Amino acid sequence: MSMSFEECVRPRSLRNVPQIADHVMDQFKVSKKVCVVTGASGGIGRAVAEALAEAGASVVNACRSETPELEAWAANLAQRCGVTIVNRRCDVTDAVQVNEVLAAIYKQFGRIDVFVANAGIAIPKSIADQTLEEYHEQMAVNVDGVFYCAKCIEPIFKKQGFGNFIITGSISGRVVTVPIDHTVYNTTKAAAIHLGRSLAREWRYFARVNIVSPGYIDTAMSTCSASINEACRMAVMGRQGDVTELKGVYTFLASDASSFITGAEFTVDGGYTLP
Repeated sequence: MSMSFEECVRPRSLRNVPQIADHVMDQFKVSKKVCVVTGASGGIGRAVAEALAEAGASVVNACRSETPELEAWAANLAQRCGVTIVNRRCDVTDAVQVNEVLAAIYKQFGRIDVFVANAGIAIPKSIADQTLEEYHEQMAVNVDGVFYCAKCIEPIFKKQGFGNFIITGSISGRVVTVPIDHTVYNTTKAAAIHLGRSLAREWRYFARVNIVSPGYIDTAMSTCSASINEACRMAVMGRQGDVTELKGVYTFLASDASSFITGAEFTVDGGYTLP
């Protein structure tokens, strides 16, 4: 952010340091927080929701569809962790629905501390083979969906005077070395990462915004042999990551242990993007 010399030397009032625990282990607790996770029906989203519940948070799973399996999983998790778990049907490509769901969550809990914009899709095809419908579908979920969630949560964060927005990006948003065609997916994740960084500055007075960019993770989106071979070939650790290996970084960002971190991108890729 460019500034004139006069603007640089003009005295500025210091903002207060937030009240956080002195003991480091207490800083990692999220037991009094309300966390919303989109795309929590499986994969990374489910692991994040599970991690936050295990750390003591009340968790709202915002998913495009609710299934008996999801309901059973949520009930079991709530009982195991002794926390409140709520499933809410929410299509992130529908701004009206997102706004209604967030309003209902805020009414139920009286606050929303953490929002994890995780929902995402990939349709691996070249530009020549990709239909316009497929292109728009990926843009709608991976870019518009993050924007809609940010726009709808902003007034709640402003009203509270605090908030924590975490975006699931991807190393695909920074490197183009995948063995199969992910041109559109790469583009959507690059947009989501830059949106997160810009939001961190725009929301600097009331909320933090950070991005987690996984590499090849063993989920339904990366089960093909090409993905597995690419992970083994390029990742220093010689394998795909497991979703459980992402639980720590999301919990860290959701907790007060990361209170002085905003606008940052955390890469979890087993060394894939090392030069």
